[in-house]
Amino acid sequence: MTSSAIAASGLRKAYKGKIVLDGIDLDVAAGTIFSLLGPNGAGKTTTVNVLTTLMKADGGTVRVAGHDVATETKAVRAAIGVTGQFAAVDDLLTGQENLQLMADLKRLRPGESKRVVADLLERFDLTESAQKMAATYSGGMRRKLDLAMTLVGQPRIIFLDEPTTGLDPRSRRTMWDIIRQLVAEGVTIFLTTQYLEEADRLADRIAVLDQGKLVAQGTPAELKRQIPGSHVRLRFADDLELASAVRVLTDSARDAEDDLVLRVPSDGGAKSVRALLAQLDAHSIEVEEFSVHTPDLDDVFLALTGRTRAKVNA
Repeated sequence: MTSSAIAASGLRKAYKGKIVLDGIDLDVAAGTIFSLLGPNGAGKTTTVNVLTTLMKADGGTVRVAGHDVATETKAVRAAIGVTGQFAAVDDLLTGQENLQLMADLKRLRPGESKRVVADLLERFDLTESAQKMAATYSGGMRRKLDLAMTLVGQPRIIFLDEPTTGLDPRSRRTMWDIIRQLVAEGVTIFLTTQYLEEADRLADRIAVLDQGKLVAQGTPAELKRQIPGSHVRLRFADDLELASAVRVLTDSARDAEDDLVLRVPSDGGAKSVRALLAQLDAHSIEVEEFSVHTPDLDDVFLALTGRTRAKVNA
Protein backbone atom coordinates (compact mmCIF):
# COMPACT_ATOMS: atom_id res chain seq x y z
CA MET A 1 0.00 0.00 0.00
CA THR A 2 1.37 3.43 -0.98
CA SER A 3 2.15 5.67 1.98
CA SER A 4 0.96 9.26 2.29
CA ALA A 5 3.44 12.02 1.57
CA ILE A 6 0.91 14.69 2.59
CA ALA A 7 -2.10 14.14 4.83
CA ALA A 8 -4.43 16.91 5.99
CA SER A 9 -7.59 16.49 8.01
CA GLY A 10 -10.14 19.15 8.85
CA LEU A 11 -7.84 21.96 7.73
CA ARG A 12 -9.28 25.36 8.62
CA LYS A 13 -8.09 28.94 8.16
CA ALA A 14 -9.85 32.29 8.43
CA TYR A 15 -8.82 35.93 7.88
CA LYS A 16 -10.63 38.63 9.83
CA GLY A 17 -13.67 36.41 10.24
CA LYS A 18 -13.74 35.26 6.62
CA ILE A 19 -13.34 31.50 6.24
CA VAL A 20 -10.67 30.71 3.64
CA LEU A 21 -10.29 26.97 4.27
CA ASP A 22 -13.38 25.23 5.59
CA GLY A 23 -12.28 21.87 6.96
CA ILE A 24 -10.56 20.35 3.94
CA ASP A 25 -9.09 16.84 3.82
CA LEU A 26 -6.19 15.86 1.57
CA ASP A 27 -4.27 12.63 1.10
CA VAL A 28 -1.37 12.70 -1.35
CA ALA A 29 0.27 9.34 -2.04
CA ALA A 30 4.06 9.26 -2.08
CA GLY A 31 5.66 9.20 -5.51
CA THR A 32 2.66 10.70 -7.31
CA ILE A 33 1.61 14.01 -8.85
CA PHE A 34 -1.28 15.70 -7.05
CA SER A 35 -2.83 18.81 -8.58
CA LEU A 36 -4.92 21.38 -6.71
CA LEU A 37 -7.24 23.42 -8.93
CA GLY A 38 -9.56 26.28 -8.10
CA PRO A 39 -10.63 29.79 -9.11
CA ASN A 40 -9.21 33.01 -7.71
CA GLY A 41 -9.76 33.21 -3.98
CA ALA A 42 -10.56 29.51 -3.62
CA GLY A 43 -7.85 29.00 -1.01
CA LYS A 44 -5.12 27.27 -3.06
CA THR A 45 -2.30 29.59 -2.02
CA THR A 46 -3.38 29.43 1.62
CA THR A 47 -3.39 25.63 1.43
CA VAL A 48 0.14 25.56 0.01
CA ASN A 49 1.35 28.07 2.61
CA VAL A 50 0.02 25.89 5.42
CA LEU A 51 1.46 22.69 3.97
CA THR A 52 4.89 24.29 3.53
CA THR A 53 4.97 25.74 7.10
CA LEU A 54 4.74 29.33 5.89
CA MET A 55 1.40 29.81 7.66
CA LYS A 56 -0.28 28.28 10.69
CA ALA A 57 -3.72 26.73 10.34
CA ASP A 58 -6.52 27.65 12.73
CA GLY A 59 -7.66 24.06 13.01
CA GLY A 60 -7.11 20.54 11.75
CA THR A 61 -3.98 18.44 11.45
CA VAL A 62 -1.38 18.27 8.70
CA ARG A 63 1.47 15.82 8.28
CA VAL A 64 4.04 16.24 5.52
CA ALA A 65 6.65 13.52 4.98
CA GLY A 66 5.33 11.98 8.19
CA HIS A 67 5.96 15.10 10.27
CA ASP A 68 3.45 17.41 11.92
CA VAL A 69 3.74 20.85 10.30
CA ALA A 70 2.90 22.60 13.58
CA THR A 71 5.30 20.81 15.92
CA GLU A 72 8.01 19.47 13.57
CA THR A 73 8.54 22.46 11.32
CA LYS A 74 12.28 21.91 10.78
CA ALA A 75 11.80 18.28 9.81
CA VAL A 76 9.08 19.25 7.29
CA ARG A 77 11.25 21.95 5.74
CA ALA A 78 14.15 19.52 5.42
CA ALA A 79 11.97 17.15 3.41
CA ILE A 80 10.35 19.60 0.99
CA GLY A 81 11.25 21.96 -1.82
CA VAL A 82 9.15 24.88 -3.03
CA THR A 83 9.25 26.40 -6.51
CA GLY A 84 7.11 29.52 -6.68
CA GLN A 85 5.21 31.04 -9.55
CA PHE A 86 8.04 33.47 -10.28
CA ALA A 87 11.58 32.13 -10.72
CA ALA A 88 13.59 32.91 -7.59
CA VAL A 89 16.95 33.18 -9.32
CA ASP A 90 19.52 35.92 -8.77
CA ASP A 91 19.96 37.76 -12.07
CA LEU A 92 23.37 39.09 -11.00
CA LEU A 93 24.78 35.56 -10.66
CA THR A 94 25.51 32.96 -13.30
CA GLY A 95 23.50 29.77 -13.47
CA GLN A 96 26.31 27.86 -11.77
CA GLU A 97 26.66 30.52 -9.07
CA ASN A 98 22.93 30.34 -8.33
CA LEU A 99 23.21 26.60 -7.79
CA GLN A 100 26.40 26.99 -5.76
CA LEU A 101 24.64 29.53 -3.54
CA MET A 102 21.93 26.98 -2.77
CA ALA A 103 24.55 24.30 -2.10
CA ASP A 104 26.27 26.64 0.37
CA LEU A 105 22.96 27.41 2.08
CA LYS A 106 22.35 23.67 2.39
CA ARG A 107 25.87 23.36 3.87
CA LEU A 108 27.01 20.69 1.44
CA ARG A 109 30.64 19.61 1.70
CA PRO A 110 32.90 21.05 -1.05
CA GLY A 111 33.27 17.76 -2.94
CA GLU A 112 29.58 16.96 -2.71
CA SER A 113 28.65 20.52 -3.62
CA LYS A 114 30.72 20.42 -6.81
CA ARG A 115 29.21 17.09 -7.83
CA VAL A 116 25.61 18.15 -7.15
CA VAL A 117 25.96 21.43 -9.06
CA ALA A 118 27.57 19.71 -12.07
CA ASP A 119 24.93 16.97 -12.11
CA LEU A 120 22.04 19.44 -11.98
CA LEU A 121 23.50 21.61 -14.74
CA GLU A 122 23.78 18.54 -16.96
CA ARG A 123 20.39 17.16 -16.01
CA PHE A 124 18.60 20.40 -16.87
CA ASP A 125 20.64 20.99 -20.03
CA LEU A 126 22.21 24.14 -18.60
CA THR A 127 25.90 23.18 -18.80
CA GLU A 128 26.65 25.34 -21.86
CA SER A 129 25.02 28.39 -20.26
CA ALA A 130 26.36 27.73 -16.75
CA GLN A 131 28.75 30.68 -16.87
CA LYS A 132 26.21 33.12 -18.29
CA MET A 133 24.36 35.60 -16.11
CA ALA A 134 20.88 34.41 -15.19
CA ALA A 135 19.56 37.76 -16.46
CA THR A 136 20.34 36.55 -20.00
CA TYR A 137 18.34 33.34 -19.64
CA SER A 138 15.08 32.75 -21.48
CA GLY A 139 11.89 32.12 -19.53
CA GLY A 140 12.21 28.37 -19.98
CA MET A 141 15.84 28.36 -18.86
CA ARG A 142 15.00 30.42 -15.78
CA ARG A 143 12.24 27.98 -14.78
CA LYS A 144 14.61 25.05 -15.24
CA LEU A 145 17.29 26.77 -13.16
CA ASP A 146 14.73 27.59 -10.48
CA LEU A 147 13.65 23.95 -10.23
CA ALA A 148 17.27 22.80 -10.29
CA MET A 149 17.96 25.08 -7.31
CA THR A 150 15.05 23.45 -5.48
CA LEU A 151 16.60 20.02 -6.08
CA VAL A 152 19.96 20.90 -4.52
CA GLY A 153 18.70 19.67 -1.15
CA GLN A 154 17.23 16.48 -2.69
CA PRO A 155 13.69 17.08 -1.37
CA ARG A 156 11.29 14.13 -1.20
CA ILE A 157 8.28 16.38 -1.78
CA ILE A 158 8.19 19.36 -4.15
CA PHE A 159 5.52 22.04 -4.27
CA LEU A 160 5.26 23.56 -7.75
CA ASP A 161 3.19 26.74 -8.02
CA GLU A 162 2.25 27.27 -11.67
CA PRO A 163 5.64 26.05 -12.94
CA THR A 164 4.96 26.63 -16.65
CA THR A 165 3.15 29.97 -16.60
CA GLY A 166 4.39 32.14 -19.48
CA LEU A 167 6.42 29.39 -21.14
CA ASP A 168 6.19 28.56 -24.84
CA PRO A 169 4.80 25.12 -25.78
CA ARG A 170 8.23 23.51 -26.24
CA SER A 171 9.53 24.77 -22.88
CA ARG A 172 6.31 23.68 -21.21
CA ARG A 173 6.66 20.14 -22.53
CA THR A 174 10.30 20.05 -21.43
CA MET A 175 9.20 20.99 -17.92
CA TRP A 176 6.54 18.26 -18.04
CA ASP A 177 9.21 15.70 -18.94
CA ILE A 178 11.37 16.84 -16.02
CA ILE A 179 8.43 16.57 -13.61
CA ARG A 180 7.60 13.06 -14.83
CA GLN A 181 11.23 12.02 -14.42
CA LEU A 182 11.28 13.30 -10.84
CA VAL A 183 8.18 11.26 -10.01
CA ALA A 184 9.73 8.18 -11.63
CA GLU A 185 12.59 8.61 -9.15
CA GLY A 186 10.17 8.58 -6.22
CA VAL A 187 9.63 12.31 -5.67
CA THR A 188 6.12 13.52 -4.78
CA ILE A 189 4.82 16.58 -6.65
CA PHE A 190 2.12 18.92 -5.32
CA LEU A 191 1.13 21.02 -8.33
CA THR A 192 -1.00 24.12 -8.70
CA THR A 193 -1.59 25.27 -12.25
CA GLN A 194 -3.75 27.60 -14.30
CA TYR A 195 -3.55 25.22 -17.27
CA LEU A 196 -6.22 22.53 -16.98
CA GLU A 197 -4.56 20.57 -19.78
CA GLU A 198 -1.40 20.46 -17.65
CA ALA A 199 -3.26 18.92 -14.72
CA ASP A 200 -4.93 16.46 -17.08
CA ARG A 201 -1.63 15.40 -18.61
CA LEU A 202 0.41 15.18 -15.41
CA ALA A 203 -1.71 14.55 -12.34
CA ASP A 204 -2.44 11.14 -10.87
CA ARG A 205 -5.11 12.76 -8.72
CA ILE A 206 -6.82 16.15 -8.78
CA ALA A 207 -8.69 18.10 -6.12
CA VAL A 208 -10.95 21.03 -6.97
CA LEU A 209 -11.15 23.73 -4.32
CA ASP A 210 -13.92 26.33 -4.36
CA GLN A 211 -14.76 28.90 -1.70
CA GLY A 212 -12.59 27.12 0.84
CA LYS A 213 -14.15 23.69 0.33
CA LEU A 214 -13.07 20.68 -1.68
CA VAL A 215 -15.88 20.10 -4.17
CA ALA A 216 -14.33 17.07 -5.87
CA GLN A 217 -11.35 14.74 -5.73
CA GLY A 218 -10.26 11.88 -7.97
CA THR A 219 -8.26 10.89 -11.01
CA PRO A 220 -8.77 13.03 -14.13
CA ALA A 221 -10.85 10.22 -15.64
CA GLU A 222 -13.01 9.90 -12.52
CA LEU A 223 -13.73 13.62 -12.46
CA LYS A 224 -14.69 13.64 -16.13
CA ARG A 225 -17.09 10.76 -15.61
CA GLN A 226 -18.99 12.86 -13.05
CA ILE A 227 -20.02 15.27 -15.78
CA PRO A 228 -22.76 14.30 -18.27
CA GLY A 229 -22.14 14.75 -21.96
CA SER A 230 -20.11 11.70 -23.02
CA HIS A 231 -21.14 10.55 -26.47
CA VAL A 232 -20.09 8.68 -29.57
CA ARG A 233 -19.91 10.71 -32.75
CA LEU A 234 -20.90 8.71 -35.84
CA ARG A 235 -20.34 9.99 -39.36
CA PHE A 236 -22.14 8.47 -42.34
CA ALA A 237 -21.37 8.59 -46.04
CA ASP A 238 -24.77 9.90 -47.11
CA ASP A 239 -28.24 10.95 -45.97
CA LEU A 240 -29.71 7.49 -46.60
CA GLU A 241 -27.35 5.74 -44.18
CA LEU A 242 -27.87 8.49 -41.63
CA ALA A 243 -31.67 8.20 -41.88
CA SER A 244 -31.44 4.46 -41.31
CA ALA A 245 -29.28 5.01 -38.25
CA VAL A 246 -31.75 7.54 -36.84
CA ARG A 247 -34.52 4.92 -36.98
CA VAL A 248 -32.37 2.38 -35.12
CA LEU A 249 -30.70 4.71 -32.62
CA THR A 250 -33.75 6.37 -31.11
CA ASP A 251 -31.75 8.29 -28.49
CA SER A 252 -29.40 9.85 -31.05
CA ALA A 253 -29.32 13.50 -32.12
CA ARG A 254 -28.03 15.20 -35.22
CA ASP A 255 -24.83 17.17 -34.85
CA ALA A 256 -25.30 20.92 -35.19
CA GLU A 257 -22.10 21.36 -37.20
CA ASP A 258 -22.25 18.40 -39.61
CA ASP A 259 -25.41 17.17 -41.35
CA LEU A 260 -24.02 13.65 -41.75
CA VAL A 261 -23.11 13.16 -38.08
CA LEU A 262 -25.14 11.67 -35.24
CA ARG A 263 -24.32 12.06 -31.54
CA VAL A 264 -25.24 9.03 -29.42
CA PRO A 265 -25.13 9.24 -25.59
CA SER A 266 -22.57 6.77 -24.24
CA ASP A 267 -20.19 6.28 -21.32
CA GLY A 268 -17.42 5.97 -23.92
CA GLY A 269 -16.30 2.56 -22.67
CA ALA A 270 -15.06 -0.11 -25.08
CA LYS A 271 -17.94 -2.44 -24.23
CA SER A 272 -20.66 0.10 -24.96
CA VAL A 273 -18.98 1.29 -28.17
CA ARG A 274 -18.71 -2.29 -29.45
CA ALA A 275 -22.39 -2.85 -28.66
CA LEU A 276 -23.33 0.31 -30.53
CA LEU A 277 -21.39 -0.66 -33.65
CA ALA A 278 -22.77 -4.19 -33.48
CA GLN A 279 -26.30 -2.79 -33.38
CA LEU A 280 -25.67 -0.81 -36.55
CA ASP A 281 -23.99 -3.78 -38.22
CA ALA A 282 -27.00 -5.95 -37.43
CA HIS A 283 -29.09 -3.56 -39.52
CA SER A 284 -26.47 -3.39 -42.31
CA ILE A 285 -25.81 0.30 -41.61
CA GLU A 286 -22.33 1.41 -42.64
CA VAL A 287 -20.46 3.94 -40.47
CA GLU A 288 -17.83 5.94 -42.30
CA GLU A 289 -16.02 6.99 -39.11
CA PHE A 290 -16.64 7.28 -35.40
CA SER A 291 -15.04 8.93 -32.39
CA VAL A 292 -15.65 8.98 -28.65
CA HIS A 293 -16.05 12.34 -26.94
CA THR A 294 -15.93 12.84 -23.18
CA PRO A 295 -16.02 16.03 -21.10
CA ASP A 296 -12.59 17.57 -20.48
CA LEU A 297 -11.35 19.27 -17.33
CA ASP A 298 -12.68 22.59 -18.59
CA ASP A 299 -16.18 21.10 -18.45
CA VAL A 300 -15.49 19.62 -15.02
CA PHE A 301 -14.19 22.91 -13.67
CA LEU A 302 -17.14 24.87 -15.02
CA ALA A 303 -19.68 22.38 -13.69
CA LEU A 304 -18.12 22.23 -10.22
CA THR A 305 -17.34 25.90 -9.68
CA GLY A 306 -19.55 27.75 -12.16
CA ARG A 307 -16.48 29.54 -13.48
CA THR A 308 -14.57 29.44 -16.75
CA ARG A 309 -10.96 28.33 -17.07
CA ALA A 310 -9.87 31.95 -17.46
CA LYS A 311 -10.36 32.35 -13.72
CA VAL A 312 -8.47 29.25 -12.63
CA ASN A 313 -5.22 30.92 -11.65
CA ALA A 314 -4.68 31.74 -8.00
